Amino acid sequence: MKRTEHFNKITAILLTAVLCAGLLAGCGVQDAGADAGQSEFVDAVSVEEIIIEDEAVALSESPAAEPEVAECKASGTAVKETADAVIDYSNTEDGYIMVKYLKKTDKKIKVQVKGPETTYTYNLKAKKWTVLPLSDGNGAYQATVFLNTSGNKYAAKVSVSFGAELTDEFAPFLRPNQYVDYSKAENTVAKAASLCKKSKTELAKVEKVYNYVVKNFKYDKEKAKNVKSGYLPDLDKVLKAKKGICFDYAAVMAGMLRSQGVPVKLVVGYAGEAYHAWISVYVDGEGWIEGVVYFDGEHWQRMDPTFASSSKQSKSIMKYIGDGSNYTAKYFY
Repeated sequence: MKRTEHFNKITAILLTAVLCAGLLAGCGVQDAGADAGQSEFVDAVSVEEIIIEDEAVALSESPAAEPEVAECKASGTAVKETADAVIDYSNTEDGYIMVKYLKKTDKKIKVQVKGPETTYTYNLKAKKWTVLPLSDGNGAYQATVFLNTSGNKYAAKVSVSFGAELTDEFAPFLRPNQYVDYSKAENTVAKAASLCKKSKTELAKVEKVYNYVVKNFKYDKEKAKNVKSGYLPDLDKVLKAKKGICFDYAAVMAGMLRSQGVPVKLVVGYAGEAYHAWISVYVDGEGWIEGVVYFDGEHWQRMDPTFASSSKQSKSIMKYIGDGSNYTAKYFY
């Protein structure tokens, strides 16, 4: 993908965008890849029940390129399957795996992906393929599908260990996944194409998308009060409503920019003590711009679209979000 290395004539260019949250209001078959260079990894998962807590939802309120949808598919060349579930890890070089629970059930299903540095836990819907990113990049991974037995206790149904060597380090942050599913968001992708049709640089694309979201979206307080654990943004629904929680803001912006070929991390962590979501953007010549920032002509300044949008960009909130020490990243999607 083409990236620019020139940043002259930038007077007020923002750079990464956010999404949401909270400060002001406290907001079977055999393992097809086992013999293909995978022997150094051991599939080992306890048969005993384990405890898995539900993940909180990041929802706090604030104090001319053609669209490109990278395809994800279960290729079937490297598979671990049981009677209950299947894990397809055929495309690890492209930064993702796919998981499917095969039986109909009313019980909760979870997937854990343990990478070289972080363990990610996802909710899974029965009988549907789900794309999960390999956010830690290169290294050894273990993916396990669990079924709820009682309370917060879960039993493993299938597990596989594998190594990942990405052909593109940005792959996990360009493709759609469970949290940023722009593959099913036709209107969101089309809107991004319209906004960015005259933008020739990544910075210009970020500016267009950021300004659109900040100026047109509102924080949804009612949704924040009622959202349940396991909530996933539907990008087209959020775009149509033009409101949402921080998770929605970040997912829409990430989906828009990824569809335009801009690597974006959807980051979940803490803004102060509030569970929050924002985005980081990669720009050639600058690297990853962590957090949400804009260029004021002299310095890169952090800017959080959720806070900026819901606080009318007041001086106090802009000062808060300009301080990187207030943000602590936990997960990258």
